[in-house]
Amino acid sequence: MNKTERLLAIMIELQRSRLLTADELAEVLGVSVRTIYRDMQALSEAGVPVIGETGLGYSLMEGYFLPPVSFTVEEAVSLVLGAEFIEKRFDPAFRSSARSSSKKIEAILSGPIREETSRIQGGIRLLQKDQMAVMLREKEHLGIIRGAMLESRKIRFTYNKRAAEADGSRTTVRTVSPYGLAHDEQNGWLLLAYCGLREDIRHFRVSRISELAVTEDTFQTPDNFNLQAYQPKDTRSIRVSAIFNSEIADRVEEANNYYMETAESKEDGYHATFRVREPEELLSWILGWGGEVVVTEPESFRNRIREEIAKMKERY
Repeated sequence: MNKTERLLAIMIELQRSRLLTADELAEVLGVSVRTIYRDMQALSEAGVPVIGETGLGYSLMEGYFLPPVSFTVEEAVSLVLGAEFIEKRFDPAFRSSARSSSKKIEAILSGPIREETSRIQGGIRLLQKDQMAVMLREKEHLGIIRGAMLESRKIRFTYNKRAAEADGSRTTVRTVSPYGLAHDEQNGWLLLAYCGLREDIRHFRVSRISELAVTEDTFQTPDNFNLQAYQPKDTRSIRVSAIFNSEIADRVEEANNYYMETAESKEDGYHATFRVREPEELLSWILGWGGEVVVTEPESFRNRIREEIAKMKERY
């Protein structure tokens, strides 16, 4: 990285962050602190309004913005595809913003870069199932949840669980404090929230939420809660073992089941182990493989599968 590139990189970092020390900039750019001091002097002499606060760091004068920067083809494709992903998977407000930002990005690209970006983008497709009712409901709920988070208001909803409770019910009404949203490729959007019923942080699949409403009650997110660093408690204590037909081992691996812990090919088949809270969480998935899989333990789950197969036989 030459000096010109480094000065631009410093300005971009300062525009992204309100305050950075010389040590932090040196680490990001891979240069010495002395070099950062010289670069700051050069920026000041060039008329860039850099503010140095003793003992705190550097910042750009409020209201100062960089002129549009140029993008490489790879950078432009990354931004356009990222905007397309947001357009397909977020709620209407973000979808509209993603669409307009994508147009702005394309507008500032040079002719050759725009053509190459369009060519590469044409060879990449993000598949979606926009017409599914569950997807449409999920996107609508995202907007409501985001609004509640911004206003620090609790939400109430009916949650449809995969596994039935002890009394046989599969739905519960929850009032929660929404702390954040996370996206998982397998489970879709997850709501992380403090649940009043469980008196602890829980995560809920947004696609299983219905009758969602924002309440008048407010909440305050704990100072020590960090969504980026949060790791949910692992309450999966039941171990399930199964043997799949070796011929479908690649398909089982591609399925990438969330509960799978280990998998190994042996002479008698593809051995896999799972850890779940309730075996019922695996029932539909296991039955979906038909005669290509045999559950070996626990015996209680084997009996549950037998019961379900008996019900199926009665229907055929």
